[in-house]
Amino acid sequence: MRVANPISNALAGAALLPRGLRLMTRRPRLLGLGLIPPLVVSLVFGAVFVLLAVNAMDLAAALTPFAADWGWVEAFRVLVAIALLVAAGALMVIAFSAVTLAVGSPLYDRIGEEAEDVLGDVPTAVEEPLLRSVPRTIRQVLTLVAISALAALPLFLLGLLPVVGTVVGGLLSAVFGGWMITTEMVGGGFERRGRFRLRDRWAAMRRQPARTLGFGVPLFLLLALPLVAIAVFPVASAAGTLLARELLAPEPGRPEPKPSAPAT
Repeated sequence: MRVANPISNALAGAALLPRGLRLMTRRPRLLGLGLIPPLVVSLVFGAVFVLLAVNAMDLAAALTPFAADWGWVEAFRVLVAIALLVAAGALMVIAFSAVTLAVGSPLYDRIGEEAEDVLGDVPTAVEEPLLRSVPRTIRQVLTLVAISALAALPLFLLGLLPVVGTVVGGLLSAVFGGWMITTEMVGGGFERRGRFRLRDRWAAMRRQPARTLGFGVPLFLLLALPLVAIAVFPVASAAGTLLARELLAPEPGRPEPKPSAPAT
């Protein structure tokens, strides 16, 4: 029986990352290979973010021509630049995860399968034809990035409120980002069990929100740190498999859901 206490569930979700690390230390070669995709993707994303940071004040000025005559225009534009970087940073962390999983898909599938083998009770893999899986994966990545981009706008506007807006915006970014990162990380475990749709993941995550965010929020914060993100990513892939197993474990009195058709 699962623990109903939200704090206990959140801590159990956070504990999945060290459990994933223990699993990966048993496969050092696979752990090393798992560092390559996030390293390559982080170089590209890092360059983009640095470029954005260098030009943040110019972008803030371009976005606020109406404030040119204000006596405190410089302070206002600094605030706009900070809000822009916070919103862009949250979006880029989610996009980084999605792109890295796509680039290293065969490798992270292997990591997930290794985790399943170690834990036992391995599901019979549900095969999806390549001509279906590739376009579905592309659609789902674009869907997640589009949702994140839409969420970045209110986070940016919230960040314009002095002090409080920046703090609250940062907290909401971590919660939203943690939810989206978890959506990506549990994908392999769900797909191996025939749950191909994003809505399948979200339905299971909504049933255990504390455990989901306990896993996702710390992971989002770790992935926001460039060098740390590279080291954490293969561990997160294994931990995501652990979470998928827990989210899909049948509950007493609840019938096990049927596999979904391969769709977005």
